[in-house]
Amino acid sequence: MTTDERLLDQPVWASLTGAHAHIAERNDGAARYPSEIAPFAALADAADPESWLDLAKLFGPGAVAVLPGVSEAPDGWEIVESVHGVQLVGTLLRAETDDEAVRLDHADVPDILELITRTRPGPFLPRTIELGDYFGIRRDGTLIAMAGERMHPSGWTEISAVCTDAAYRGLGLGTRLIRHVAAGIRDRGESAFLHAAVTNANAIRLYESIGFAHRREIRFLLVRTPPPLAG
Repeated sequence: MTTDERLLDQPVWASLTGAHAHIAERNDGAARYPSEIAPFAALADAADPESWLDLAKLFGPGAVAVLPGVSEAPDGWEIVESVHGVQLVGTLLRAETDDEAVRLDHADVPDILELITRTRPGPFLPRTIELGDYFGIRRDGTLIAMAGERMHPSGWTEISAVCTDAAYRGLGLGTRLIRHVAAGIRDRGESAFLHAAVTNANAIRLYESIGFAHRREIRFLLVRTPPPLAG
């Protein structure tokens, strides 16, 4: 399968018009994930005012949208927050299965949400698990580490929700799970990528040490749609 890196410039749009089209909420030049799956939305062309109008209609007035890969918004839109991130691709990542990694499903969501609350790797919602394969490691029945798949541009899969309980850090569990998830991505003939906040220097160093390469910086823009017109 061809891995066109240009698709990673707008990974949400490429996902919602590709592998995730079946769950996308779409209005012409704008698309979003259902609110219980992910907070992300995308524009067909961030330079096209019509795409922004489509997004406003899709969300309704006064709503907040998260737009990865967008750095500015037109007049009338409030920028709530701009998160500076980096995008890395698994150029030299070694993919290998791990016997201790167990597949997670909907029955595991309460345990997943508890781990997410303790570790805060990023947004994970009640139906996020529908985006791809998720795996975890348990000790004495407790979920202590996990990783899985999120955005899915053609030929690519994003590794996401990488987290380990504080009491078990330093044991390499996150690395093992990343490689296990990457094995499934490899077996589909795809390539792995991921995102991290620029401020998360420890995570970026870890990712680079196991074979990820910096591709580019990326903004995650949180915008509020314009208020309803008066009258």
